[in-house]
Amino acid sequence: MTAKTNEPQPDIIDQGGGVFAIDTGYLRPRMDASHLLVQQGRGAFVDTGTAHSVPLLLAALSRCGLSPADVDYVLLTHIHLDHAGGAGVLMQALPNATLVVHPRGERHMVDPEKLIAGSIAVYGEKLYRQLYGELLPIPGERIRVIEDGEKLKLADRELKFLHTPGHALHHYCIVDRAADAIFSGDSFGVSYREFDTAAGAFIMPTTTPIHFDPEAAHASIDRLLSYKVSRIFLTHYSAVSPPEKLARDLHADIDAFVEITHDNAASDDPHGAMIGALYDYLSLRLDQHGCELDHAERHRLLDPDIELNAQGLEYWLDRKMRG
Repeated sequence: MTAKTNEPQPDIIDQGGGVFAIDTGYLRPRMDASHLLVQQGRGAFVDTGTAHSVPLLLAALSRCGLSPADVDYVLLTHIHLDHAGGAGVLMQALPNATLVVHPRGERHMVDPEKLIAGSIAVYGEKLYRQLYGELLPIPGERIRVIEDGEKLKLADRELKFLHTPGHALHHYCIVDRAADAIFSGDSFGVSYREFDTAAGAFIMPTTTPIHFDPEAAHASIDRLLSYKVSRIFLTHYSAVSPPEKLARDLHADIDAFVEITHDNAASDDPHGAMIGALYDYLSLRLDQHGCELDHAERHRLLDPDIELNAQGLEYWLDRKMRG
């Protein structure tokens, strides 16, 4: 029997240790990942992508030998829509799953109206629907709020949850000793596979609005590093190593981003000046990393992040100046 041509064909990377990276199809290939954990016939998703991603996740689940009834958890590192926008639709398809969320994110999963309104205000309704689809509410009885340091079991696999502010106040990371790894959401930056060179992965912070805090970001990176795992699984995009070297890069970048923010705050066009300075800084780092992509391709890959990073840095500086 031939496969139906309209069946989703997810891009899946077997990362070993019962971890599968699934491309959620958000914006461009291998930009946004959901990770499926498989242990003794039970499953858990770490982040969901958008509502448009759900058919890919369910197809990947099947290809990994599990049914929707085999999924015990949907784990949201935080509630930004590229990580959590598909949670409501996905939960409808998983009859036995519990959604696990930071205490600050719970109310937005039960009633996503503020998330929806805020996103429409930024993108306009047409683009918002194109990007994210439909955010569905999740019944409160299907949600578990996870506290800092709490542990959950997936079959006999222990997962430890760490609250990691810096990128967002509603963020946690997951220590998974079975994979010798941490699922870091955005707390350990972003690393796009297009920038990989012989020197390894290129990483940079994500300082998006509205909760960015450089001191908290530094502290969260150091906390993750203290667990001495061999790999970090990023949502953008999947496995990177070695954590120690990448953490040094992130610390240096956060300090540089803060300096760029201060240096351009008095400019006639602070936002535009910051965007130019952030691009110049990151492009120089890419040169030092051995990246041979031209400026047009670098702009294509970096500009969306730089725009959001500049906004987040401006929010942070304004908050700091207002005390």
